[in-house]
Amino acid sequence: MIAIGIFAMVLAGIYSSWTAILRSAKVGLDTAAAVQRSRIAIRTIEDSLGSAECFAVHQRLHPEYYGFVAKSGNDGYLSFAARLAKSFPRSGKFGDQDLRRLTFSIEPSRTESANQLVLRQRALIVPKEDEDEQNYPLVLAKNVREFQLQFWDTRLNDWVDEWSDAQTNQLPKLIMVTLKLADNAQSVKPQEDITRIISLPSIAVQPNWQLAGSMGMPGAPGPPGTPGGPGTLLPPGSPGSQPLLPPGGGKPNQIRRQ
Repeated sequence: MIAIGIFAMVLAGIYSSWTAILRSAKVGLDTAAAVQRSRIAIRTIEDSLGSAECFAVHQRLHPEYYGFVAKSGNDGYLSFAARLAKSFPRSGKFGDQDLRRLTFSIEPSRTESANQLVLRQRALIVPKEDEDEQNYPLVLAKNVREFQLQFWDTRLNDWVDEWSDAQTNQLPKLIMVTLKLADNAQSVKPQEDITRIISLPSIAVQPNWQLAGSMGMPGAPGPPGTPGGPGTLLPPGSPGSQPLLPPGGGKPNQIRRQ
């Protein structure tokens, strides 16, 4: 009986040690996955903002396609048009349609009682919404507590909490993005706070550069029979290029219709 009791105590000690090892390993893996996901999320935001484009005419005429919209807080979102690289997430789904509208938003998770940062994309030349993107967006980060945005105003020489492209007709030169994440859905306070200051290509594409094709949209196909691909810049004197006079006269530049 004494031997059996000692053996039972040894087994209980081994079991408790093993379960503690499993729990600590799970916590470590979850933490590493959360850190990696947060890095991917902030890197995706950086890459997309670095590719943002501002079209002087269409930003006013078609704000639902080209407008820059942002809101900070627990239900924050960020939406703008960008010309994205082939390496951007889900680019293979859109083929050669590299000019797309991106929307980052904070939404409730379908499986957990916490918010998550999701990304939706839409090709500008497609007239209707993508049902897959609407129903199954790309989840960039889980357990999001805050998504804060601040914009550098060159007129005030200071950071502001709101940006209206309808008033300025341009993108902000700098955006400070802060993403606050928790370790799990039950955590009230964020355990990770990531802040990045991102520089944007804030020079607007001028109306005389756009020379829009069908529907007045940059990147839309030009007239039939135009050599080369649509939306491609050509050097002066190239076949199929159209002369474009700069403001105030001068020698024409050669640019393909976009």
